[in-house]
Amino acid sequence: MLPRIIPVLVAIIALLVTSSVPALAQTSARDVGQKASETIEAIKNYTVEKKDEAVAHSKKVIADADGKIKDLEKQAAKQTGEAKAKSQALIKDLKAKRTKASQKASELGKATKASWDKAKDGFAEAYRDLATAYDKALGEFKK
Repeated sequence: MLPRIIPVLVAIIALLVTSSVPALAQTSARDVGQKASETIEAIKNYTVEKKDEAVAHSKKVIADADGKIKDLEKQAAKQTGEAKAKSQALIKDLKAKRTKASQKASELGKATKASWDKAKDGFAEAYRDLATAYDKALGEFKK
């Protein structure tokens, strides 16, 4: 019985892998929005007792954003004229929002039990702004 199942499993795995490769190569606005929503929801669900985990999570998503910003900077460097100027303005806005999100992550780390909910909401809002700015920039770069 087991020898008959192995080829079927191999075929299913091959189908899953090959069908997901193009999806992994392309980041869509919907993917960005979904990830942002998941991150915001995750942060909001942390309790003050799990503050260290929340701070680690917030720092991870900011580090991920740093990598995405660098990728956009590389693409912008290849552009010229008006497109380059527009891209640079988008990246400048993106970096400002990233800085604010980082500040809110620091505040999250310093939050007390009394200020925890406010700190979580502050980070969630800053991260939402960052994700929205990235989504906008990504849309412009794909034009």
